[in-house]
Amino acid sequence: MDRRRFLALSALAALGPTLTACGEDDSVADPALPGPRRVPYGDDPSQYGELHLPVGKPRGVVVVIHGGFWRSEYNAEDLGTPLAVSLAGAGWAAWNLEYRRIGDGEGGGGGAPATFDDVAAGIDKLADLGVGTARVVTLGHSAGGHLAAWAAARGRYGWTDEVPVTHVISQAGVLDLVEAEAQNLGGGAAGLFLGHQPTVADERYDPAQQLPLDVPVWCVHGTDDTIVPLSQSTSYVDRATAAGATAELVEVDGDHFTVIDVESDAWTRTLEVLDGIG
Repeated sequence: MDRRRFLALSALAALGPTLTACGEDDSVADPALPGPRRVPYGDDPSQYGELHLPVGKPRGVVVVIHGGFWRSEYNAEDLGTPLAVSLAGAGWAAWNLEYRRIGDGEGGGGGAPATFDDVAAGIDKLADLGVGTARVVTLGHSAGGHLAAWAAARGRYGWTDEVPVTHVISQAGVLDLVEAEAQNLGGGAAGLFLGHQPTVADERYDPAQQLPLDVPVWCVHGTDDTIVPLSQSTSYVDRATAAGATAELVEVDGDHFTVIDVESDAWTRTLEVLDGIG
């Protein structure tokens, strides 16, 4: 999806609760790279991942988790593929993860706890794919940033973590569900996702209530983001560091979508963060 499309979606988002939190890019796969392999991790059509491999030994695995305020109309194939292609070109194995989202029809059936079950199972599926799992980075945009951070703490709350997350990169992530609902982000998307008004009692679902994490977190966020405000990242980092966790704010120029535009300086900054990991 090009910048014109991003702006069109931004205009539509202002009209009501179908506010989008995702973009896509028109990137195509590098013919020098192996083709992606789709692998199910469950029986539902939305329970799958696409594995993109680099040429040679991977530097690690990046789990790409798309956003869209958890809504069924947004999907991994459209939104995650450009990032996965870029990551494979940079030497990473990229696991572009799909999951059940909220809504009726294709892609639906999610929400709490089904979406969390899917993300946990999808990450654990990496153990069967023949890729090294010593370094597993979750990379999520918007609502995907929420799931990326949540996945690092999932073992505390009863979900399996056969494949633990070692690093988290949140791209304009919805990291505080209570505040997101107070700000009516996505037309009340957090409440719809949980099935009730988020509160501080929702620790098992809300990254802001799960601090400190045991792994480092980078929050990449555009300074001109009007869909998920920068405060979602600044507040998270402030609270994380105060709790003794390792967290860093990476401010970039641009709006909500610049962080997933693989031609942008913001994406270059994200690749630089990954360079520092491995």
